[in-house]
Amino acid sequence: MDIIDKKIEAYAFAHCQQEPELLQRLTKETHHSLQAPQMLTGRIEGRLLKMLVLLTSARRILEIGTFSGYSALSMAEALPESGELITCDLNPVCLAIARKYFAESPHGSKIQVKEGPALDTIASLSGPFDMVFIDADKSNYLNYYEAVMPRVRPGGLIAIDNVLWSGRVLAPESADDKAIVALNTKVKSDDRVDQVMLTVRDGLYLARKR
Repeated sequence: MDIIDKKIEAYAFAHCQQEPELLQRLTKETHHSLQAPQMLTGRIEGRLLKMLVLLTSARRILEIGTFSGYSALSMAEALPESGELITCDLNPVCLAIARKYFAESPHGSKIQVKEGPALDTIASLSGPFDMVFIDADKSNYLNYYEAVMPRVRPGGLIAIDNVLWSGRVLAPESADDKAIVALNTKVKSDDRVDQVMLTVRDGLYLARKR
């Protein structure tokens, strides 16, 4: 299911701030070198993530799911020079590309890569974080949400990607479908947060910790 009409999405893409040339090269390499390149965050969501960092005045960010590094670089772009972004992933092939572009970026020094199971990484970290971006294996979405919650400051933001899952949330069948539906149900009823679900890309849930 195409959630957004392709012509409307192209119009929105054309009217977003253009990403840096480095991210344009990263996009091309991701599509050339990696499986499932559609996982790349891309301009629309990348510019939104940058905007969220600016609006929250975030200084410390946790990202769960690095892929090829586009989202981390988008958020790091908005961090102050003293800011920190910790990003977690298991895939060494993806991380090799991400590290290459982090090293080239003027914002790469703000990014710290943690290779290994994200739940183990989260358990090893101390808060508070100003912002968390969750975009990793869907089966653990609810586990990630609960694990980061105590580490987010009051007023901090949790952003969760792929919450519409190409429309499969309407008739969930697979384990991943059901995991996302369970996460969405939890966030909707969670009195610890104020929440809004956006139909950006594949769906983005924003939850502000009270």
